[in-house]
Amino acid sequence: MLKLTALSCLIFISTMVAAQTGNINGKITDAQSEALNAATVTLTGYPDSSIRKNTLANAEGKFSFANLAFGKYRMSISLMGYNKYTSEPIAVDAGNASVNLPVIILTPSSTMLKGVEVTSKKAFVEQKIDRVVVNPDALIANAGTAAFEVLSQSPGVQIDQNGAISFKGKNGVQVFIDDKPTYLSGADLESYLRSLPSSSLDQIELMANPPAKYDAAGNAGVINIKLKKNKAIGFNGALNVAATRGRYTRTNNSVNFNYRHNKLNLFGNLSYNYQNTFTDLDINRRYLNADGSSRGFFAQNSFIRRTGHGLSSKVGADYYASDNTTLGIVLTGTLRPGGNNVNNVSDLLNASGKLDSTIVALNKQDSKFRNGGVNANYRHQFGKTGRQVTADVDYIAYSTDNDQLFDNYTYLPGRVFKSQDILTGKLPAHIDIFSLKSDYTHPFKGGYNFDAGVKASYTKTDNVADYTLMANNITRPDYDKSNHFIYKENINAAYVNLSKEFKKISFQAGLRLENTQSDGHQLGNIEKPDSAFTRRYTNLFPTFYVSYKVDTSSNNQLGFNFGRRINRPFYQDLNPFISPLDKFTYYVGNPFLKPTFSNVFSLSHTYKNKITTTLSYSKDRDQVNETIEIINGTYYSRPGNLGNITVKSVSVNANHDFAKWLTFSGYTEVTNIHSVSDFYTGRLDTKGTFWFVQPTLQFKLTKTWTAELNGMYRTKITNAQFILRETGRINAGVQKKLSTASTLKLNVNDIFYSNINRGIINNLANTEANWTNRTDSRFITVSYSYRFGKAISNQRKHDANGAGDEQNRVKGS
Repeated sequence: MLKLTALSCLIFISTMVAAQTGNINGKITDAQSEALNAATVTLTGYPDSSIRKNTLANAEGKFSFANLAFGKYRMSISLMGYNKYTSEPIAVDAGNASVNLPVIILTPSSTMLKGVEVTSKKAFVEQKIDRVVVNPDALIANAGTAAFEVLSQSPGVQIDQNGAISFKGKNGVQVFIDDKPTYLSGADLESYLRSLPSSSLDQIELMANPPAKYDAAGNAGVINIKLKKNKAIGFNGALNVAATRGRYTRTNNSVNFNYRHNKLNLFGNLSYNYQNTFTDLDINRRYLNADGSSRGFFAQNSFIRRTGHGLSSKVGADYYASDNTTLGIVLTGTLRPGGNNVNNVSDLLNASGKLDSTIVALNKQDSKFRNGGVNANYRHQFGKTGRQVTADVDYIAYSTDNDQLFDNYTYLPGRVFKSQDILTGKLPAHIDIFSLKSDYTHPFKGGYNFDAGVKASYTKTDNVADYTLMANNITRPDYDKSNHFIYKENINAAYVNLSKEFKKISFQAGLRLENTQSDGHQLGNIEKPDSAFTRRYTNLFPTFYVSYKVDTSSNNQLGFNFGRRINRPFYQDLNPFISPLDKFTYYVGNPFLKPTFSNVFSLSHTYKNKITTTLSYSKDRDQVNETIEIINGTYYSRPGNLGNITVKSVSVNANHDFAKWLTFSGYTEVTNIHSVSDFYTGRLDTKGTFWFVQPTLQFKLTKTWTAELNGMYRTKITNAQFILRETGRINAGVQKKLSTASTLKLNVNDIFYSNINRGIINNLANTEANWTNRTDSRFITVSYSYRFGKAISNQRKHDANGAGDEQNRVKGS
């Protein structure tokens, strides 16, 4: 209550300040209405032409000058690859203290310098006050891949052998698509991200501490993937096709289109991919007696072939009822049938290392993933005051069908057949999500900007597991593994946010209130009784950011931010099913999981917008992590709360042009993880420090040829129960610009086949365990892109900066 009162007083005081100053706000785009980032905007007096202020446009092309004395000004804008723009005189006075300029459109230019054409080019990484922005198209290595691979190239993002995504050494990151949460985890999230071609990605926003308008979920922060959407008037689009060859062949293709005429804008994106990969997994276990001597050994190899087709679509329409009001609808859909075939061989050996028996398993899973969603949105601007209200209504449905077959054959030494058992399972699941939200923006005199919003969401999941076991020629239901679980969750939230840019200091402060109500019901069977749980909790989540320009030229900037976050368990993790991975390894859900609460701090220094050094500290309570328990030689993997986790890191983001033909960008971090928790085998207390580096070199060979060399190396990570061994990779690519509309790219990934995951599992009862996981990571990709259509420049334009642009319209639940 004290924080809300202080925030309210600050807003009230700002409105009462005597208005002897004003501000100028604007937005910069190209002829296709695409925002232009990092344009230099210079404000001079009129008519004296003395420089008053300088600033850079942000990722949305927006800029602002605050605390301007009443008078007349002239503004100039410059950006490499575009003609310089100079405005007419702009008056800031009592009758027009807050000037909101019409959209400024820069026209492209190309200048020949010693035979080299200089054009505008986005940096791979951009640093903002509250996030890091990644431009996927800036790397040749991303061509022809999927969103999953692009994430692995993003600074600070790491993906383990199970597809789990971590950010700056922390698990629990939330993945959003166009500001909408995916509501998926594990294999489902990995498969979904593999269905999104890199050609459809516009930007990736990495937010270790997201602002208050985002949900507080995700103790490692939020990764927001923005999809491309062309807003140029007329009919236009782009076609992207790619073929990849590793051990097996796969493809990734997409087409997007846009038609804009008068008050109507139609847009869409269609993609098709064929996945054809493998995983070669070795697992070794040593069972121990109480005195530490060997009791037995276990050696297993699983060769997993994954194949599947993916169809994804997104179509929508915006109707510009007036220059101030926009109505929109967006339909999304995904259909992804696929399957896994697993050849599994497990050798069980006695204490002296001699073979006791062999289990040969021919496991198969046929799956079908379906997703559909509809979004209706509304946006209204109150004239040129800068005030705006938006509203979104969403319905999203996910449906999966998995048919499993585990066919196990047991052999004695000498391949003497002993027995056979067959386990079959049918696992349908359904998720329904409803969301309603509204946001309001109000700029005040003096340059203060106030945002507020409310949101309500309702989610229901329905999971069924129906298993049948055939052994000794007898078939019966397996009630130990069969289950039916229903989970319902309602989250209501409200937030306020205030920001202001002074001459040297910029700040942003927010407070979010979230109320969570959840109910889980496990339906019983003839062997298992019903069980249920209910949870209710309400929490406040403050966020604060401040940046300080040390010198007048803004060569040095300091930044600090703080935030409190929550990580609610994934729906799948709360499901108490026992799901077999093979005869000796099972995944078990945990309905008793508690949410994780995190406090996040960071301090940064940025030099000339080229080098950003960040010190980060976070403390998690009840962090949800994978845990392994061994019972009678069988492994049970389940999510669990791991007490207190402390993560400390220092990271550096840098980019530099060594020459006109050579550009460097790189990310590196050193992170320490300390875990303390009660565990199956007693107290768990582990700590370790790892180093991660990710450099990229880009070469401009000729006017139409460019090349790229990038890589990654990570030392050993100690995280709770697991030790991940060092790993790395080197990639290379070349690009040929065939024409102004078409480009051909060739990329080779993991040239030396060094990106192999190896690890050790600790804190097991009388057991030592390790694994080695090889995937189809070495491959060559050829991709071709072609832009078609023509923009029409003489029609009336509407400012689509809101409901006209999906990435700014729909905020996640």
